[in-house]
Amino acid sequence: MMISVQTINRAVARSAVGRWFKLDGSGHPKERKGSLFLTEIRAGIAAFFAMAYILAVNASILTDSGGPCVCERTADDPLCNMDDSYLLCLAEVKRDLVTATAAIAAISSFCMGVFSNLPVSLAPGLGLNAYFAYNVVGFHGSGNTPYAIALTATFVEGFVFFGLAVLGLRQWLARAIPQSIKLATSVGIGLFLTIIGFTYSEGLGILQGAQSTPLVLAGCPQTGFGDDGLCTEATKMRNPAMWVGIFAGGVLTVMLMLYRVKAAIIAGILLVSIASWPRTTALTYFPYTPVGDDAFDFFRKVVDFHRISKTLTVQEWDISQHGSQFGLALITFLYVDILDTTGTLYAMARLANVVDPETGDFEGSTAAYMVDALSISIGSLFGCSPVTAFIESGAGIAEGGRTGLTAVTTGLCFFVSVFFAPIFASIPPWATGSVLVLVGSMMMPAAADINWRYLGDAVPAFVTIVVMPFTYSISYGLIAGILLYILINVSVWLIGLASGGRLVPHNKADKDPWSWRIPGGVLPPWMARAARGKRDFWEPYPVGHEQQDEEEARAVESESVRPDEKGSSSASIQGRPTDASAPVEKLA
Repeated sequence: MMISVQTINRAVARSAVGRWFKLDGSGHPKERKGSLFLTEIRAGIAAFFAMAYILAVNASILTDSGGPCVCERTADDPLCNMDDSYLLCLAEVKRDLVTATAAIAAISSFCMGVFSNLPVSLAPGLGLNAYFAYNVVGFHGSGNTPYAIALTATFVEGFVFFGLAVLGLRQWLARAIPQSIKLATSVGIGLFLTIIGFTYSEGLGILQGAQSTPLVLAGCPQTGFGDDGLCTEATKMRNPAMWVGIFAGGVLTVMLMLYRVKAAIIAGILLVSIASWPRTTALTYFPYTPVGDDAFDFFRKVVDFHRISKTLTVQEWDISQHGSQFGLALITFLYVDILDTTGTLYAMARLANVVDPETGDFEGSTAAYMVDALSISIGSLFGCSPVTAFIESGAGIAEGGRTGLTAVTTGLCFFVSVFFAPIFASIPPWATGSVLVLVGSMMMPAAADINWRYLGDAVPAFVTIVVMPFTYSISYGLIAGILLYILINVSVWLIGLASGGRLVPHNKADKDPWSWRIPGGVLPPWMARAARGKRDFWEPYPVGHEQQDEEEARAVESESVRPDEKGSSSASIQGRPTDASAPVEKLA
């Protein structure tokens, strides 16, 4: 007898698995409506396909650092580009890093799903890996910091993050960011995804960077580049791979989603990938070039497990000769990664509709930050740059993922990819480019919730949105937006203070109020429970007493800090305009 999809979903929902992940129908008091077992599995697979490019891209970027290979520099060949023994070592390092990337993505994504119950997957972050390879270590080790020292800084960074997460400081930072900036982060990441989807390295190849203008139209085949590295006018938009990606991977996917066809995103990625594998077509992913031949030889292996031999646990703990470089790398990794991860996790949580409108926090945030922190340290042992939450997780959320089962499935897919790396590393970028653009469009509705009425909120939000895609960095967007928010609003406060309240913006009442004394307090709930003498402080209060955690956190903080008489109201967290002259609810 055939078992129906509904029967499977109901059976799993009623099981211990369903209750752990709070599936719809599990009977859990906080079950997530609309979350179904098979939908979560499908969403995890979709997220994996959107992220699979990281296997090849991360390995390629980190290999440029030279890894642990020793370059015997000469005047004629200072970067060892013609040293055969060095290049053979790099080839081995690249295979090591493919395995390492798959392994840490599998471990971190699985743990993220199990412990935080969020549909967010982790892997070595793009941008951070480029900074690690080209700025910290340098191309073929030409920088000031050796590869082993950089990995040591990464390892230490993970444990610093873990301490911040345990103390609740990372969660406090996420909740203390002004509402307009948090909403702008979702929009900015959506545009960032769109830019990624338009590039050659990870997308359709529609845009290129240029000299006379920041961006130019591209879309030419590999044979269509001129001497300046840009597409010639005669070859622009003539790349067949781009058009197949647009129509088969984009338009077709949208049509399938319009008619609610399940696995629409996966279908689009698979269709474009399969069409790109034959070598005799104009859109092949394996052209008859040395690079294409090498990629095709790897693809033909289909099943291949490569043991990590050169990048495993190569940290150098004697930093006496590189103290300043170690410190600079550690500090840079810290501030870039904390902003990247904070912005990405909040944006993905909001897309999955699991953000608490009262506290501005999301369920499982403490566990999510702790998993992220430990994953950074474990990844460094494998030889990888810092691990972070991936914005491509949005592909899984767009497919219907709402719980940690999505991330668990993605993690299992990465585990399988350890043995099938030749297949998954051969998914062409134009197969996922349209998906990234599609996910970017799904993150745009957050712009409607930004407070555009008051310039003190609107301008920093706008700067956050535009800086992210234009600088190719989530952290730079957050830095720009937060600093501008502080500059504008502190200036308004000082002018009002100096003038005795006579000089204030005419519509200051429209401003979203902000206070560092946010609902839930600075301390994490477990610490508040421990401070108040609860013996099993690691266990939350029973259902129906959830507010006790929040009240205790406030009470513990009030013992050392006197509450300000004008604490922020819940309206400020929800983004509702409030009258500045109206009475303000106290948080403590």
